[in-house]
Amino acid sequence: MKTDKAVPTPTISRILPDGTMIEILYDADQAITSLAVRNPAGEISIEAQVVLPTGERLVPYAPANNLLTSGCVLLPSGVGEFGDKAQLLEQVRAFIHRYVDLSPLYAEIAAHYVLLSWVHDAFNELPYLRFRGDFGTGKTRALLAVGSISYKPFFASGASTVSPIFHILDAFEGTLVLDEADLRFSDATADLSKILNNGNMKGLPVLRTMTNRYRELNPQAFKVFGPKIVGMRESFADDALESRFLTENTIRRTLRPDISIHVPDAMKSDAQTLRNSLLAWRFAARHTVGIDPDRLIAGVSHRSNQIALPLLSLIDDGALRDRIAAELVAEEARVFSERASPPDITVLAAIKEAAAVSPTAHIAVADIARRISSKSLGSFENSITPKTVGSIVRTKLRLPTVKSNGVYVIPNTARPAITALAARYGLSSDATDATDAAARGFLARSAKYAPGA
Repeated sequence: MKTDKAVPTPTISRILPDGTMIEILYDADQAITSLAVRNPAGEISIEAQVVLPTGERLVPYAPANNLLTSGCVLLPSGVGEFGDKAQLLEQVRAFIHRYVDLSPLYAEIAAHYVLLSWVHDAFNELPYLRFRGDFGTGKTRALLAVGSISYKPFFASGASTVSPIFHILDAFEGTLVLDEADLRFSDATADLSKILNNGNMKGLPVLRTMTNRYRELNPQAFKVFGPKIVGMRESFADDALESRFLTENTIRRTLRPDISIHVPDAMKSDAQTLRNSLLAWRFAARHTVGIDPDRLIAGVSHRSNQIALPLLSLIDDGALRDRIAAELVAEEARVFSERASPPDITVLAAIKEAAAVSPTAHIAVADIARRISSKSLGSFENSITPKTVGSIVRTKLRLPTVKSNGVYVIPNTARPAITALAARYGLSSDATDATDAAARGFLARSAKYAPGA
C-alpha cells in the first residue's frame, strides 16, 4: 500500500535545508522534463526524480504542460557553462545589444538585472525593470529580449485574465514579464496593482478569496515576490508604486541598422543557450550573493536605497555604480519637485525660517502665515491665512498641530520631521532666502485669483 509520502510532488525548483538546489529543465526538442540537482559539494546531476529523506518524491512538471509547450514560461534545457561572472555578463550584454536598442546606461542596468533575477531569492527586496513609451518605440521588443534570458520568465499582458497570473507566480516563483501594464478601464487593473505593490518584498503575499469543495470560505495567500519586467505607455498614479521601477523611456528614433525589424528566429536559440549558462551561474553564485550595505547611495531616500541596493550589490564596476547612483539622485529630485506643490513649499520654507529664529519654542501657525504675508506683493498680504496654513501643515506636510495658550502651534517635537522634509524638498540652507523666493512665487501666482485682478 502506498503512503502519502510516496505521492509525487510536481516541482519547479527547491532549495533544501542542506543547501542542495533543484531546478526543472525542459527540452522542447526531446519533449522531456527533468530535474537539475546541485549538491552541497558543488556536484551537478540530472535526475528524473529526487527522493528526500522525508520520503517526499519530487518530480518535474510533465513535458506536455501547456505553460511549457506554449512558451508562456521559458526554462533552461540543461546546465551550461559560464566561465566567470564577467564573461557571462558580457554575453548577456551582447545578447541584449544584438536584439534591442537601449541607452548605454540602461543597457548596463538591464544586463545586471538579468543576473539579479537568477539569484533574486537571496534578497528581501527587489526593484522592477520598466520600458515606458508609446507603441512603436521598441518596448515590447525589449521585454521579449530581456525577459527571455531572465529567471523562469512568465509572459503576460495587462489584458490577461488575472487568476492564472496569481497561480503561475505562486507556483513558478520566476520573473513576471508584463506588457501593457497600464491598460485603462480594465477590471484587472486593481489586481495587477496588488501584484506590483506586494511583489517587490518577501513576506507580502496577496490574499485571494477561494472556496473549498464544501463551498466553505478558504482564502489563499499567493506568493507574488520576484523580478518583474514591465512595459507600459504612461506612469502609475500611485507614487509608492512608481518608486519601485528602474525606467527606460523608449522614444521614436531610427532603428539601428544592425537590428532586424522582425524578431529573428535566432533569438530563441540564443536565449536558450544563455539561460542554460545562467542556470550554471545560479548554482555557483546563489549561496554567495547578498546585500552589500557599503553600496548605499548618499543623497536619496531610504526607499530608493532599499530598491536599488540589491542591483548595486551585484555590480562590481565602481564607476558604473556611481553613474547609476547619479541617475537615481537626479530622478528622485525630479520626482520630489513634481510632487511638491508651490503652497506646500512656501509653507515649509516659512516653518523652517521660524524654527531657525526660535530654536526651542513651538512654532505658531499664525506666525507662519505672517512670515509669508510679510514677503507678499503688497495688496495680497491677506492671501495666506492661519486657517489655510494650518490645513497645509496637517494634510500636505503631515506635521502635527496642537493648541497651546489658545493658538495652534507645531510642537517642538516635530523639528526632526521639519528638517527631514526640508532636505527632501531641496530647500536652501538659508531659510529666509527660501521663504522669500517661495512666497514671492506663490503669491505672484495667486494674484490673478484676487478680487479685482
